Amino acid sequence: MSADPTQVLAFETDCHIFDGCGFPAPGLHSFLFKPLWGDGDSNVYFNKTMLLALLGSIIIVGFFWAAFRKPKVVPGKLQMVAESGYDFIRRGVVYETIGKKEGEKYVPLVVSLFFFIWMMNLWSIVPIAQFPVTSIISYPLVLALIVYILWVSLTFKRHGFIGFFKNVTGYDKSLGAVLPLAMVIEFFSNLLVRPFTHAVRLFANMFAGHTLLLLFTIASWYLLNGIGIAYAGVSFIMTIVMTAFELFIQALQAYVFVLLTCTYIQGALAEHH
Repeated sequence: MSADPTQVLAFETDCHIFDGCGFPAPGLHSFLFKPLWGDGDSNVYFNKTMLLALLGSIIIVGFFWAAFRKPKVVPGKLQMVAESGYDFIRRGVVYETIGKKEGEKYVPLVVSLFFFIWMMNLWSIVPIAQFPVTSIISYPLVLALIVYILWVSLTFKRHGFIGFFKNVTGYDKSLGAVLPLAMVIEFFSNLLVRPFTHAVRLFANMFAGHTLLLLFTIASWYLLNGIGIAYAGVSFIMTIVMTAFELFIQALQAYVFVLLTCTYIQGALAEHH
């Protein structure tokens, strides 16, 4: 059976157990989409994930614009929700990690990252969309590179070349004979591994979560035949459970990403001893 990569769930509606067709398991084809506009062969195109990223950005900007375009001393419901979200990231993440004095200037960036990532994750459980944009590695990678470039530039600006070298190599004379080895490990860890792990942590969690959702959703339909109906009910319950679990993971992964971002910024600003 061939799967149409334009279909999010990638299964045939007339395929059930005991009908002689195999289980249409989700795979990499579930993360591929034909261009909505343009030619995929020329690498100039616009597909579903790009559309969701664009719509998500518009929704976030529109939400905060509507909430703060006419701010009131006694906030309305929309302004109260927006202020709560903004204040949670500002105080609970930025201030706690970087400090109020140094961290205030980075609040807009961190808040933007959090809500953008959260919205991209939430598309996974939105009907029709049903796809987390961050399960495509290019999106988390670009976000991680933005943080990486900021971290490198801040370290250079604050400490100069020598200070930057000490910062990224973890230079510490008290290590004695193991200092050269420790410096090499820290150098590769900070300059090469850090942006990779920052991106992959988000990507891998959303990729795995979406795959599990697809697995139970497809299984619920596939088992809906004869005695398999009983198993289909169990699979459907698991779909609901996994959806609720994904709601938690989606927010958690956005939180972890910005928490690590603040940790990197704090490390760039801290004095090296």
